Amino acid sequence: MLRSVLLSLSRSEQVRRIATDAPPARALVDRFVAGETTADAVRATEELVASGRLVTIDRLGEDTLERAHAEATRDAYLALLDALDDAGLAGSAEVSLKLSALGRALPGDGEGIALDLARSICERADAAGTSVTVDMEDHTTTDSTLSVVRELRADFPWVGAVLQAYLRRTESDCRDLAGPGSRVRLCKGAYREPESVAYQERSAVDRAYVRCLKILMQGQGYPMLATHDPRLVDIGEALAIRGDRPQSSYEFQMLYGVRPEEQLRLASEGHRMRVYVPFGDEWYGYLVRRLAERPANLTLLARSLTSKG
Repeated sequence: MLRSVLLSLSRSEQVRRIATDAPPARALVDRFVAGETTADAVRATEELVASGRLVTIDRLGEDTLERAHAEATRDAYLALLDALDDAGLAGSAEVSLKLSALGRALPGDGEGIALDLARSICERADAAGTSVTVDMEDHTTTDSTLSVVRELRADFPWVGAVLQAYLRRTESDCRDLAGPGSRVRLCKGAYREPESVAYQERSAVDRAYVRCLKILMQGQGYPMLATHDPRLVDIGEALAIRGDRPQSSYEFQMLYGVRPEEQLRLASEGHRMRVYVPFGDEWYGYLVRRLAERPANLTLLARSLTSKG
């Protein structure tokens, strides 16, 4: 119930204004968001890479309804990729992008516009020697997202896809995407979805994650295990050993600011450990979805919102 309430709040403009205007909320934002500028993202990346971790960077923002904003998002990614290249970080840091931020919801051929802008980002990433992963959003966009990924992979076969284990369709999608060279990030899912398309109970989601993980780990692609759950991390390690997979053939992914000690442990044991680093000023929806995943953090947010400091 609490998770459902939080996911509803993630789209509340009134609560967003309260959270944005409360200065003490900044401490919580800083825990999960690297900063607002490209320089902030690069600085956080340098620190993570120095500790043996890899990085994927997401410029926050979604639901773009103006073409100029979509093009500005593209330009921001191009500038980020140039900055990573200049800093010598392109080999250790890729970028993640949301098609809604690139104008998929624009009237007319929104999907085509998003595809063209995403292709520009992929071209710059390729020139810099790094890669791009296309994030998944709510279930109504799954087919569109996978269609764009297929189009991009025709020219850039390294483009990564994201699948959400709580969707009932995802086992089938895993089978479709488990082929040679396919990069797939498997996460639990962070959007409010109806029971008709998504598992609701945590235990059911966990079981679905394991089923999907088995498909990917038995396939010939490159699974990216996005989870903070210690049980699922252990299962991932066990499946890799059982399948005689070298550590270079898969990776773990965790969010910036979440379980950093575990991130360092995995990296120190030779695992590829990638940190999802968000940056930008449109942090509200992202932050509330993180709270929905881990409601214990709600106490921190409540203190921030009620403080008069």
